Amino acid sequence: MRVLVDTCIWSLALRRKTSKEQNIEITNQLREFVNEYRVEMIGPIRQEVLSGITNIEQFNKLKTHLTAFEDLPLKVHDFEIAAEFFNKCRKKGIQGSNTDFLICSVASNNDLGIFTTDKDFSLFAKVLPIKLINHH
Repeated sequence: MRVLVDTCIWSLALRRKTSKEQNIEITNQLREFVNEYRVEMIGPIRQEVLSGITNIEQFNKLKTHLTAFEDLPLKVHDFEIAAEFFNKCRKKGIQGSNTDFLICSVASNNDLGIFTTDKDFSLFAKVLPIKLINHH
């Protein structure tokens, strides 16, 4: 299965020093997905990963790393479904960001797993037709 990698995973693997065993496992799993050509990217995740990096050298290095991953084209339908997902979850008392619901929509529309450590996605998965990738 192809995998849409959430911002938190990219940040963990590319920005932070990984010392905790769980972080190392997650980084290794991402590396596996990359080596198997299973990773998918969308523009909003790319933007989130690059946002907040004030050191231009670091920013450019990270931007260069990410150029290996082409963005999946987003369609009107992706945004409409994201809004539906937002409304569906909100009705159940589940909150999330617009980007999170866009990730859910793109994953659902393209039969992608979502690789994340963000606990909100576990709540979304109770209501939405998404598949979460558990780290080993």
